[in-house]
Amino acid sequence: MSILRSVGSVLAAFVASAALAAEARIEVARIVDQAAAEAILGVPVKPSTPVNVEGKDGYYSKCNYYSVAPGKLLILRFYQAAAGFDVKTELDQVRATSGLSKTISGLGDRAEMEAGAASGFSNDVTMLYVIKGNALLTVGLRGLDEEAAGAKAKSIAQKILERL
Repeated sequence: MSILRSVGSVLAAFVASAALAAEARIEVARIVDQAAAEAILGVPVKPSTPVNVEGKDGYYSKCNYYSVAPGKLLILRFYQAAAGFDVKTELDQVRATSGLSKTISGLGDRAEMEAGAASGFSNDVTMLYVIKGNALLTVGLRGLDEEAAGAKAKSIAQKILERL
């Protein structure tokens, strides 16, 4: 009887830990919801269609908020790498295609930001990329001036990274 009880305890612990691991996944749309996106962009936004998926290379959570009137956008991407995958490589690939140049200190383990046409974006686009541990977070804003967008992107990133 004690063997059955031990097996039952181990199984219960496994199920509980699996449930906790599933709950620990970051869902960017739950952290930055529609009301928060409206406050960030300063205009009403359309409802988003968030995507949260586990793949062979890791976990992804994605969400876009588009303004009702065209012109403003908030992009949120969170990637948590699986074993054998390196988020630094992912960021290096982004840099190779976009020419990221501005290092941001005090945010995650490594953070870089690019804004405007120099990287192939339109003049009113700011993209922030942050690595923390095995996670890569991307926050993009369109339709705000560069200074405001940079400050808002950092604030959003800090809010999301607090959940790690």
